[in-house]
Formats: sequence, C-alpha cells, structure tokens
Amino acid sequence: MGRRNTILLVLVFAGLITKKGFAAQLTVGGGQGWDESTDFNSWASAQKFKVGDQLVFKYSSGLHSVVELPNESAYKSCDLGGALDSKNSGNDVVKLSKAGTRYFACGTLGHCGQGMKVKITTVDGNAPSSPASASSSSSDASPASTSLHSITSFVVLAALSATVVLLSVF
Repeated sequence: MGRRNTILLVLVFAGLITKKGFAAQLTVGGGQGWDESTDFNSWASAQKFKVGDQLVFKYSSGLHSVVELPNESAYKSCDLGGALDSKNSGNDVVKLSKAGTRYFACGTLGHCGQGMKVKITTVDGNAPSSPASASSSSSDASPASTSLHSITSFVVLAALSATVVLLSVF
C-alpha cells in the first residue's frame, strides 16, 4: 500500500513540474526581432501569451529601446511620457507574471509612430490554447522554445518512468 501512495505522489509531483515547466521564452517579432520592419500586430496575434512566459526583445543597442507604456491610450498615441519601465540592453527580457494586457513601444524618436510597438495580452496558464498558438508557422516566436519544451517533457517522463520502475522493484 505504501508503494502505491509513493507512486501516486511521484505522478502528482511530476504533473506539477511539467505544468510549470512549459513557460515559453518568446522573441518579440520572431526571427526579425524588435525592428521597424516587423509587423508586430501580426506576430502578436499568432501567439498565445501565458502567465510565466518571457518576452525577449532582441535589437541593436543604441538604435532601439523598449518602453513599457501604462495603458492603451498611451499605446495608441505613442505617448512615452508616462512610461512604466524602459530597457536598452539589446537583449531585454520581460516576464509575464500576471494575466492582463501590457503595451510596449520603441523609445527611439519616431519609431513608435512608424509601428514599432506591440500589445501583449497574457492569459492565465490554465487557459486552453488557441488554434493560432497550436499551429506552427514562420511567425512563431522561437523554435528553440518549442524544442526546449519537448526536451523538458522527455526528461520529465523518462525520470518518472525510471522512478516508477525502481519503486516497483523495491
């Protein structure tokens, strides 16, 4: 009886680990990155952003920056005056820590007005995936994050299988 409880506990624990292990690291703009030539509306609409995911803004430092705007009004009018945060490393990471909508724009003069801005709507990690996020397309944020998820799943399942086998032997 004790062995069954142990196996059940391992299964529950593994389920919790894999659920939390599926946070994605999404490169904003996909392969083009944070650049004026990127269609951020199309890119963002093809993604499913979940709590725990991370946005990575990749760009030439000194040429661009990332400014988080406080609301949709500031986003639409490119009003950078009330910015919540500003980053300029060229490889900036923003964690999506709660559900809701966040707004980002380039802080370089004129770039936001030329469309270098993105609206990110984050959903709770338990929300079902949409068809757009389930499909693979050239606008996907990061093929590496998909590979990482597959590797993580494989490792967790292999460890779980080994644990169950060891517990059944002893």
